[in-house]
Amino acid sequence: MSGAQVRLSGQLAVAMPPAEAFRLFTPRGEEEWVAGWLPRFPVPTDDDSEPGTVFETDAHGERTTWVVLGRERGRHVSYARVTPGSRAGTVRVAVGAGHGGGSAVRVTYELTALSPAGERELREFADGYPAFLASWERDIAARFGPEATSRTT
Repeated sequence: MSGAQVRLSGQLAVAMPPAEAFRLFTPRGEEEWVAGWLPRFPVPTDDDSEPGTVFETDAHGERTTWVVLGRERGRHVSYARVTPGSRAGTVRVAVGAGHGGGSAVRVTYELTALSPAGERELREFADGYPAFLASWERDIAARFGPEATSRTT
């Protein structure tokens, strides 16, 4: 980490084909396995991963506004995210073919602090990033069964 910006990337494996695994990383798909994840859409949408879609989440006492920047179904989705007064940046999830018909999922966060409190949040997030991705793996396994994930480096 350098100053008030971070670029963090890591990978996990999901024992589902890419088309199935991809949906787990869309706003509504994350509801299936992320405790407390409840995206709110200011405008009704049938396709929550359509570029330009806006949604908000509340987690850890913070409201974050998200915008879908881009998507190729079954392959990748990217988001802009802003937590006012704290941090802003992008998140990209790329889903590719993995071993045994499963998926290799790469998750990349690029974030900038907007305040001293945001700098502290970034440091904590960066220090805990490997554990953060490991928690995704545990949560997916808890929801879909232990055969649904296996860790890769």
